Amino acid sequence: MSKSPNHVVAFDAGDLAPAETCVEDPKLVDTPYRSKSWRHFQNAEKGALAGIWEAEPHLERCDCDYDELCHILEGRVRLTDAEGHAREFGPGDSFVVAAGFSGTWENLTPVRKVFFILS
Repeated sequence: MSKSPNHVVAFDAGDLAPAETCVEDPKLVDTPYRSKSWRHFQNAEKGALAGIWEAEPHLERCDCDYDELCHILEGRVRLTDAEGHAREFGPGDSFVVAAGFSGTWENLTPVRKVFFILS
């Protein structure tokens, strides 16, 4: 593996250990779930975070105060807004969940995605 040019961040796993999370709060999720996140890029000054995220099937209630670009690598998700409008996304799909989204994020299957968050 060659070294990337300065200011270029490749998302190859290398020796990067994932941050592992278990979400159990019944106010947020229908059933507890585990996720892993490989945070390849962070810039706290700009409120930016990017990497790879994967998680088990679950339904999570969301009130987003940040913008998130998602690109689904594996699995299927369904986003449903507070008014009941829903859309599913699968492998190869890209979308932005904009600040102000209120509704649910549901992993219909195990999911792996690329993400970029700007808060």
